[in-house]
Amino acid sequence: MAYLLWHLLGLADPQFDKIEIKQPQIRYTYQSKQSNMADKILSRVSSAAGALAVGAFTVNSCIYNVDGGERAVMFDTLRGGILPDVRNEGTHFMIPVVQRPIIIDVRTKPREIPSVTGTKDLQMVNIKLRVLWRPVIEKLPQLYRELGTDFDERVLPSIGNEVLKSVVAQYNAEELLSKRAEVSARIKTELIKRGAHFHLTLDDVAITHLTFGREFMKAIESKQVASQEAERQQYVVQRAEQERIANVTRAEGEAEAATIITKAMEKTGNAIVEVRRIDAAKEIATKLAKGRNITYLPGGGATGEGGNGGNPGLLLSVDK
Repeated sequence: MAYLLWHLLGLADPQFDKIEIKQPQIRYTYQSKQSNMADKILSRVSSAAGALAVGAFTVNSCIYNVDGGERAVMFDTLRGGILPDVRNEGTHFMIPVVQRPIIIDVRTKPREIPSVTGTKDLQMVNIKLRVLWRPVIEKLPQLYRELGTDFDERVLPSIGNEVLKSVVAQYNAEELLSKRAEVSARIKTELIKRGAHFHLTLDDVAITHLTFGREFMKAIESKQVASQEAERQQYVVQRAEQERIANVTRAEGEAEAATIITKAMEKTGNAIVEVRRIDAAKEIATKLAKGRNITYLPGGGATGEGGNGGNPGLLLSVDK
């Protein structure tokens, strides 16, 4: 059976065919041949495994993967450094030792840029800017060649501070609060221009933090107090003016009434005075008639000529 297996594997030895198994003297020779064939089989299997391992290692060294949201640029030692083309997502081939891929993340990422700068009226302001940025894919070889893989650390803080200082210096401290949207739009426009010079795309720019110095806050509080005091004084002046106008109008009315009364007395004598006296008496009588503790005592004594003499009656207020 072993002979048939060796024969199928092509390992049969021509001398083995001449062995006569029936002879006892040849049994040791048969066992020796069998051991040699097993060694040959193991040697060929190990050689095949080694070749397979070398082939797998070679194939693995010749390919590389680019994951989603990433791009690769190729460094070639024989062709003068960084190649101009960009590798997209997927599996690509390369020449081991000669070529080396550089993987670069091209997804949009946030970046916060803090800055302390001065306003137009020389007030210090602490401002923070949030920037959503990503590299220009077509310019990745040039970007890596000029700035490396940490290009955001080298570019964004510098251009962010420069743009913030130049834009904020054109506004007063109060305008930064009242015109915040306009200031943010101008900062975004200037940053996009500066970022394009370094092959960076800015998707969004927004002011996230804006505080002033302690002196400015005290000045704002003092100004508000002064403004409120000025408004109060203005109200007092307006009120006094309205009272003066009311007094003048009242005095003019009284003077005009006195003039009318004087002219009426010149025409009718004391008749106007008697009419006023009668009106006053009616008013007093109406008020006294409503009181519960008012008592009328008629006057006494002899009557004079014409029956009009005697003392007048009395109105008494009696407390119960």
